[in-house]
Amino acid sequence: MPLMTWTKEQFGTDVPICDEQHQRIFAMVNQLYETAAQGDRAAIGQLLDELIDYVVMHFQTEERLMQEKNYSGYAAHKDEHDKLIATCAELQRKFHAGEAEVTQDTARFVCDWLLHHVPKVDRPYGPALTS
Repeated sequence: MPLMTWTKEQFGTDVPICDEQHQRIFAMVNQLYETAAQGDRAAIGQLLDELIDYVVMHFQTEERLMQEKNYSGYAAHKDEHDKLIATCAELQRKFHAGEAEVTQDTARFVCDWLLHHVPKVDRPYGPALTS
């Protein structure tokens, strides 16, 4: 059973590229969750790197769109992105240095962040970015 499921009703922003990227992120978090349960460190490391790279690319997409439309919530939104990326980069560094493990709790943390961020912070940009 997946850790999280994207639905248009709960997570749709009406910005097609962002919705597509969110769906991919949800799928990647689910894959990380399942792989963490198996404990395959090499596979976990690969998924972690892919997920972080994809999230960074997604944040850049959102931020570019916000800047193009002069979105009033840009600064606060970017701040949330920056904080998550800093947390993830530190985890990634520690994981690859052998100082930390990525577990199902790690995937749950990302899941919880997304379950808050997408409906409460991302969805409000939909009207501004589609106008």
